[in-house]
Amino acid sequence: MSATNLNADKHAAASAAPARPLPPRRPAAELQALVEAGSAELAAAAAATGREATAAEVVAWVARNFSAGSVAVACSMADAVLPEIVSQQLPGVDVLFLDTGYHFAETYETRDAVASALPVTVVDVLPLSTVPEQDALHGTELFARDPNSCCAMRKVEPLQRSLGGYELWFTGVRRDEAPTRADTPLVTWDERNGLVKVNPVAAWSYDELMQYAIDHHVPVNVLLNQGYPSIGCAPCTQPVAAGADPRSGRWATLEKTECGLHL
Repeated sequence: MSATNLNADKHAAASAAPARPLPPRRPAAELQALVEAGSAELAAAAAATGREATAAEVVAWVARNFSAGSVAVACSMADAVLPEIVSQQLPGVDVLFLDTGYHFAETYETRDAVASALPVTVVDVLPLSTVPEQDALHGTELFARDPNSCCAMRKVEPLQRSLGGYELWFTGVRRDEAPTRADTPLVTWDERNGLVKVNPVAAWSYDELMQYAIDHHVPVNVLLNQGYPSIGCAPCTQPVAAGADPRSGRWATLEKTECGLHL
């Protein structure tokens, strides 16, 4: 069921760089000021309407203040709802896929479907080492012995490297996913990565996400319908029982709940 990407030539030739040259990046202080202004603008609109800003309204704020070439969408390829929403107002946007080398075959199939179906540019973000190279350096199945180090090398570092030239990144983090995400804001300053972080679907439920995918014919990973409501790397993801915590299948046998991307 899993597909391990062992193509060393791909790693030698590719990097976590954007698909195209990025426009000059504004100073951090200017971007932080935009975060403050945007948060205030969205809060004022919410007070006036009696509801939190919709995902489309959040993306509209981004489109008014950032060029499509200066922003990126992070996508795990569990579904393409976020890339679809963003691409409506920022066509051609870069969609960053963390190609850890440990993904399910179905996840790679979803990546290919997204690249074909949506007006986006899918960018494979690669670790510095292939799986065999990591095995040689740290021993096989590091994910089972030291999952934090594995995630740091295959997810966190590649993402930080790839975000370096962007001013803003979109994530699909939702408040209902875990207690650690309950206070997720719509717009915030990402101190660790040094850019703006926007979470347009933070207030959505899983059911709302899936209904949007159905209504708008958005590509979704077939594993979502096979007991995998949260999909990560194949060795670290298990199906969950109906009604169980959606993320309980991630690192199910380990004392770990987050890969480190959003801590």
